[in-house]
Amino acid sequence: MTSQKITAAASGTWKLGDRTVNRIGFGAMRLPQHGEAFAADAVPRDRDQAISVLRRAVELGVNHIDTAAFYFSPLRSANELINRAFAPYRDDLVITTKVGPGRDPAGQWLPHATAGQLRGQVEENLRQLGRDHLDVVNLRIVGTDSIAERFGVLAELREAGLIRHLGLSNVRPHHLAEALRIAPVVCVQNMYGIGAPSEQREFVRVCGEQRIAFVPFYSIAGSGRTAGAIADHSPEVHAVARARGVSAAQVRLAWTLHQGPHVLAIPGTGDLGHLVQNVAVGSLRLSEEELAALDSFRHATG
Repeated sequence: MTSQKITAAASGTWKLGDRTVNRIGFGAMRLPQHGEAFAADAVPRDRDQAISVLRRAVELGVNHIDTAAFYFSPLRSANELINRAFAPYRDDLVITTKVGPGRDPAGQWLPHATAGQLRGQVEENLRQLGRDHLDVVNLRIVGTDSIAERFGVLAELREAGLIRHLGLSNVRPHHLAEALRIAPVVCVQNMYGIGAPSEQREFVRVCGEQRIAFVPFYSIAGSGRTAGAIADHSPEVHAVARARGVSAAQVRLAWTLHQGPHVLAIPGTGDLGHLVQNVAVGSLRLSEEELAALDSFRHATG
């Protein structure tokens, strides 16, 4: 792939409600710091470098950026960096954020927000991003309990015009069914990648049937999670990477995009070179044989 000439348009498009986005987006979790996200000793990333990565992403056709108010390190906030990079915002740029989790100013995790605390989290995202409305807000949860009360609060804020579209994060199929009885859902954001178990693959299929975007997180990082891309890729991943002359991370990302036209990718990085490589994956078309080889690892571990 001649990465420098490939834009996010090569990945195709999908609609988040009434907003059309390229299927390769950008996740801001890793942007505020070097190394592992949320680490107590995280070294803040240079502000100008971070802003240059964001602006270069948009130059490369990225128009879907995923963020959260709890994405911050000492001295750096993902939302503040996005605000600095893009305000005043272009009409075609979709900023997706999430509420539920929270961290105190020292970076320590707080209990997930109650229904009564969610409006404050939405307002904090509005303040940090410098906007009068949020394009998409995902309710991120833990556990299997009902989300009706919390999602209902977000639905009210949508009716009030503070939120344009609603999504869900870290949920199960029964949560989606519950939410849809309250308000439209434009996306589900769950952990997903090569090796995912069968029930996760079925959820991806269900979202596609309902025209709901499925937005995997950690699709490259896998078990590395907040620390970033793993090094122990399967032999199948390495074989495809060698044959194609690309990185193992690019193969994992390409596999993700092949899971359905409704599957969006939000790889994150603070490195301009990795950004170009991630965007270029939108043009990497895996063969049926390659997908079968990668799926064999998935089936063996799923």
